[in-house]
Formats: sequence, C-alpha cells, structure tokens
Amino acid sequence: MPRNNPTARQVRLGAELRRMRERAGMKASEAARLLGVSPMQMSHMETARLGVGKERLRVLASQYGCDDTAYVDALAAMTGRRGPEWWEGYRDVMVPEALDLAALEWYATSIQGLQTVHVPGLLQTSAYTRALFSYLSPYAMPSDLDAEVEFRRHRRVVLERSDPKPYSAIIHEAALRVLVGGREVIREQLGALLEWSECSGVTIRVVPFSAEGFAGMGYSMLYATGPVPQLDTVQVDHVHGSVLLDTKEQLAQYRDRWRTVERAALTVSEARDLIHRLAREL
Repeated sequence: MPRNNPTARQVRLGAELRRMRERAGMKASEAARLLGVSPMQMSHMETARLGVGKERLRVLASQYGCDDTAYVDALAAMTGRRGPEWWEGYRDVMVPEALDLAALEWYATSIQGLQTVHVPGLLQTSAYTRALFSYLSPYAMPSDLDAEVEFRRHRRVVLERSDPKPYSAIIHEAALRVLVGGREVIREQLGALLEWSECSGVTIRVVPFSAEGFAGMGYSMLYATGPVPQLDTVQVDHVHGSVLLDTKEQLAQYRDRWRTVERAALTVSEARDLIHRLAREL
C-alpha cells in the first residue's frame, strides 16, 4: 500500500535512489524491468511512496554500477522499519516539519547551527522558547505552547545522551541582545549558553556587531552532517515553515556560507567574554 505522508528521511532515500539511477544513465522503465517490478512501483520507490528493503537497495546499487561501499551502506541503514523514535509521540501535536527536523538532528553525525536573530533551538531555555512562541502565536492554546516547549526541550537529547553529537553554533550578537520574554528570561538564557559552552562537544562562537564586512543577517541555517558527505542536509527556516536542501550544489553553497561566517566570528573564549558582559549589563 503506497504511503500518503512519507517522512523527509524516506523522501531522501527515494531521491538518492533516483540520483543513483540517473548517474548510471538508466531510464526508470529499464531499472524497473531489471528489478522485476512495474514502472509504477519503481516510481513509488523513488518518491518514497513505497519502502525499499536493504536487499533490494543493494540489488539496485549493483544494477546501477555504484561501487561506493560507504554510501551504499549508509543508504541501507536508512531502509526498513525501525522501533518508535521519541518524536513519533508528537505526531498528532507537531507539524511534520518539526518531526523531520528532530529526525535530522538524531541521525546526523554532527550539527552546525547558524542563527542571527534568535538563540539556536537546541540551546534555548524553556522560558525563552515559551516567550518566543507566545509572541509568534499570540492566540495559541496553552496546551499547544506546552507541547512546543516540551518538544524543543526533548530535541536536546542529541546533546545530552551518552554519545552526544558534536555541535557547533555561531550566533550573531543581535540574537543575544533581543529581549525575548524580558530581561530575566534573557539573563537565564545567557547563563545557559555559558553552561553549554563548557560541555564536551559543544562549541559556541559569536559574530559581534564590530565584525567588519559581515553581511549575513539573513543566513540562518542548520547543517547536519551525514554518515557520508553525499547525505549531508541543510535545514533553513522561511516565512511558511522549514525547508530541507540536499543537492550537491546546495550543500557546497552552504558549506561555503558557514566558512564565510566563521571568519567573522569571535574565538570561543572571546565569545564567552562577550556573553558574560552582556549578562552583566542586564
């Protein structure tokens, strides 16, 4: 039975199967014939409406002449059914994009976050998150706000579990000065950033107002590194929600963007000094 609402991870697997076939110069009808399925089934597999098992994926990879073992193994790990992940418990209360972001962070091998207006979601205190969503959705039900706060807090498991993901954040000074929720909320948030900066695997840097030549105020993003470079993913927010980008050209563009912003950022120790100073000024 074809899926009606595949996850972003399932869609990515189907897209990689299509890219693998296209690199081999093979038409979908030819690939379907060699695999012994109908063209419609082939189309459904490449659009994630049908699942693909490990064995069938490896047959396809061989059929397409793909000898990149690490890449094929990484794709095989994306197939099949898994046990219920923690975010599945929020499927009826959170939008699909939020669930896809949680999955992206969970399966990433490392995460890089760039924020110029708000504190990165993974580093937000509950009070900051509540104030942020209360402002953006002033008519939201209290239960909906509670779910948003709890879900964002739960996402931090990737930084708190026994094998935490290496996480690097670059935050513009503007995001640290905006009084989201008021002075007490920001004072607590700055204190939390200082605590996070002392955690193993967490790197926090700041782009100060004094950085000359910086023109990236609209460049917020999350870069999730995959098990192989071909499976890296970029998440960006826009006015209508969230978008995941994964073409070779897009990934190269955002890697360059990260390196550009990095050059404008303070060192880790300088960033801590600035955060300390901002907290004292409140």
